[in-house]
Amino acid sequence: MEKISVVIITFNEEQNIARCLNSVKNIADEIVVVDSFSTDNTESICAELGIKFIKHKFEGYILQKNYALAQASNDIVLSLDADEELSEELQNSILKTKNNFVGDGYYMNRLTKIGKKWIKHSGWYPDTKLRLFNRKKGKWGGLDPHDEFRFFQKSDQKKSVLKLKGDLLHHSFNSFDDLEKQTLNFAKLSAKAYYDNGRKAHLLKILLNPLLRFTRDYFFNKGIINGKMGLKVSFNNAKATYLKYKFLRNIRNISDS
Repeated sequence: MEKISVVIITFNEEQNIARCLNSVKNIADEIVVVDSFSTDNTESICAELGIKFIKHKFEGYILQKNYALAQASNDIVLSLDADEELSEELQNSILKTKNNFVGDGYYMNRLTKIGKKWIKHSGWYPDTKLRLFNRKKGKWGGLDPHDEFRFFQKSDQKKSVLKLKGDLLHHSFNSFDDLEKQTLNFAKLSAKAYYDNGRKAHLLKILLNPLLRFTRDYFFNKGIINGKMGLKVSFNNAKATYLKYKFLRNIRNISDS
């Protein structure tokens, strides 16, 4: 049987962390929390539950998650955010996998909630994530704040990635206002990451890409069947795209002046 280290990064997560930790206690052989110097009760909650708690300065999502990976004792790692929890079905799937860990990594579907409503359309579900993996086979990459686990590229090795049953439940937004605040923050972070990687924001992208995003999520990804909430989520998706390229264009204009 494989041993699993559950790794979580946190900052002021007193409202979420206990729920997350309780959902993994039956599958984890070790739980590691890497915290960015929280000022709330995150540390005391972890202490009550006997969690390995490490403080480390936050320098970006990707760097923080790679640092957290290095703190695990086991090579098989389940990486979670503090506002996520494993559904019962997903817990059972991981328990079965521990007895027969045949893949290099495992995908799982993530289901996100706004307030009391789970969002199953508008491009938000299944929102498949690679969160259970052998850390020797890769590391976190991508562009902040949208990190992803990426396998090391070796031409002589084909990666085996399988799919787990059950959902990763994402309690990210207490209200739609919370979503809008995160959208603004993430758009700024994405614009900075795009700029650092040499990307440009042509006017056509600013005008056309949000329209294409709305059309895709509201009609083709069935946001329309969720009524008012589907319309709001699809519009916010388009807004996120618009803001990302708008902020990128602003950064480039300032740097060129």
